[in-house]
Amino acid sequence: MSPTPPFSKRVLVVDDEENIRHLLLVVLKKAGYEPTAVGGAREALALLERESFPVVISDIRMPGMDGREMLARIQQDHRDTYVVMMSAYGSDEVALDCVKEGAYDYFSKPFQSDEVVLLLRKIGERERLTQENERLREELGERFQFDNIIGHGDEMQRVFHTVRKIAPYKTTALLTGESGTGKELLARSIHKNSDRGARPIVAVNCGAIPDNLLESELFGHARGAFTGAHKAKTGLFQEADGGTLFLDELAELPVGLQVKLLRVLEEEEVRRVGENRPESVDVRLIAATSRDLEAMVADGTFREDLFYRLNVVHIRIPPLRERKEDLPILANHFLGRFNRKFSRNVEVIEPDALKALLEYQWPGNVRELENAMERAMILSEGDRLGRDDLPPQVRAAGPGVRTRRASDGDLSIKRQVALLEAELIRRALEQTEGNRTHACRLLEISHRALLYKMKDYGIEIPARKGS
Repeated sequence: MSPTPPFSKRVLVVDDEENIRHLLLVVLKKAGYEPTAVGGAREALALLERESFPVVISDIRMPGMDGREMLARIQQDHRDTYVVMMSAYGSDEVALDCVKEGAYDYFSKPFQSDEVVLLLRKIGERERLTQENERLREELGERFQFDNIIGHGDEMQRVFHTVRKIAPYKTTALLTGESGTGKELLARSIHKNSDRGARPIVAVNCGAIPDNLLESELFGHARGAFTGAHKAKTGLFQEADGGTLFLDELAELPVGLQVKLLRVLEEEEVRRVGENRPESVDVRLIAATSRDLEAMVADGTFREDLFYRLNVVHIRIPPLRERKEDLPILANHFLGRFNRKFSRNVEVIEPDALKALLEYQWPGNVRELENAMERAMILSEGDRLGRDDLPPQVRAAGPGVRTRRASDGDLSIKRQVALLEAELIRRALEQTEGNRTHACRLLEISHRALLYKMKDYGIEIPARKGS
């Protein structure tokens, strides 16, 4: 049952009682460690200056410099060393104070051999996890990262490869993927890596602006063009002149505006509302949507000619559940970010917490993972993040709602996603007692998108409680 620590097996034993030193030397050698014993704190500190010992086991009460003072010196000069204190019978309170002051743990004399060995194994496992987390953080460099977008697996590497190839050109790009996958982040990366990077990138969510204002937002308007237009307004296309315009949730664009957008793309000119004189614009367009544009073309809600004009380069960003190999790296990325944000020092994600993160299906994708990690960091205590710190739905190691099991014979991704969407919308409406505005916030979609989806799925507003 010899332990196999992932770091040096050397252990320094410090005790003024020769019989205790001898007993620990025997126990540790038998367990596979490489112990060295000294009789006092000053001798131990002098040895630590010359040699490396990952673990020090020390008595608290010793003549001259006691174990508590030695602990403070080790904390100051050898911060990577784990210190385990030994307390005489009845002095556990002092030992607990040592733990508060930086000792890893303590055990009482007389001790059981298994107790000491188990404690050292825990230190070995802790160090292994710390090293693994550090390795994952190091992998957040160029190998797995592209302008703050993290991806280890083949799917994301293909995305990065495509982005690098198209970035220098003005070609239009269509980004598709579920909500929370990072479409805007990818659009900004394309812009940053182009020759337009020094110019502005202007982003607009087409579903967040009312239909009657959207045309004015995109193309601008002349003074007096409509009621309330007290002064002329520059449109987003003109603001993005020389740079990039990112149209998010493009599927929410009304059909009438789709025609005007197509004309702008083909003629590279815009006409303000209320004006007949066109103005030239030099804009690279990147569009994004979480909806199936081909299906919308088929049912007549999205123009076919605009779809083909936009779909020059199509980049699909896979959902997080399809790239679970990226999850540990992403989790550690957020761990580092929130350590800095909250001035914390959480070093390790416990194995059972990582298992729950891997088993959960992440319907909200990377955005949901980021929120879950922020919550966990706030609730965690000490330097370890455990399963109990995670949100309830993640602790349950499964999504709050599931699609029908594919084993029922239906392997269509589109139908399974539609079932999940419908169930999420029903639950959001039930939770908000039919308040669509609040439901939109929970679902992280626009009000227009919610109405479309409710109509598509035949979902009615639930009756209010008590009505």
